[in-house]
Amino acid sequence: MRFKGLDLNLLVALDALLDEGSVTRAAERLYLSQPAASAALARLREWFGDPLLSPHGKRMVPTPYALRLKPMLKSVLAEMEVLIGQPTHFAPETERRRVRVCTSDYITSVVLAPLSLRLADLAPGIALEVVPPDDNAADLLDRGEIDLLIVPAEWVSLDHPARPLLEERHVVAGWDRNPLFEAGIDEAAFTQAGHVTVRIGRLARLSFAEAQLRARGITRREEVVVPGFAQVPPLLVGTQRLSVMHERLARAAAAHYPIAFAPLPFAMPPMRETVQYHRARANDPALLWLLDRLNEAVMQGDGPRLS
Repeated sequence: MRFKGLDLNLLVALDALLDEGSVTRAAERLYLSQPAASAALARLREWFGDPLLSPHGKRMVPTPYALRLKPMLKSVLAEMEVLIGQPTHFAPETERRRVRVCTSDYITSVVLAPLSLRLADLAPGIALEVVPPDDNAADLLDRGEIDLLIVPAEWVSLDHPARPLLEERHVVAGWDRNPLFEAGIDEAAFTQAGHVTVRIGRLARLSFAEAQLRARGITRREEVVVPGFAQVPPLLVGTQRLSVMHERLARAAAAHYPIAFAPLPFAMPPMRETVQYHRARANDPALLWLLDRLNEAVMQGDGPRLS
């Protein structure tokens, strides 16, 4: 297909070349031979009148002109994908689709798990693929490689639409035989105890709770650090360790592990989780339908809160 003389398949090739910084890897991603990918790059260079990629050591790096093209290219390809995939009529019961959701294991446990049960009845052809949070999650959304990004409001990109999903407060959790819960956990007991903490992504980014604690100047003795929230409960059992946990997750974990939880001995603002999607998919009926089901899963999963 051509648009004003340009083979539109070359835009897909350009996207892969700029992402990969390698003709070989771009060819693998596009299921092309290396000579075919090299030929595509040559045609793109001729069309745009720019090298687009320049050798730098063992890699090829985008030229300044290519860097200016990249966000526009991502936007065009994402909008084209929505355009050609737009159904004439949306029916949940017959929809066939895989939805990629980038979010934490906390949201997977308390929201996506009940949502998946509803989808089995309402839309059995819609499959959920959960992508763990990473430091490049916003880039994945920009490139259209994920459909939904569910993160605290502080991490939301300003380039795409977002909806509030839920508010969560945090509690202090531990083994239900931990004597600290009988004595009552004040701030001194909290800071003196050993803790299980969470770091997210390759760069070990602080979770919302950890960032709040640091902002308050509260330091603890970290005995175990894990990359996911669902890994915390078993590391509390049989120990005197404590952990700051999402209240919904603590309630869910208490049904499977002998853990107890109580209010934090200091004030912490609620965490506001937000669901975000690419601006090119703002009118996607299947995605909008799924967002409504997400909100229903949150409302149905809300249990009694701590007093």
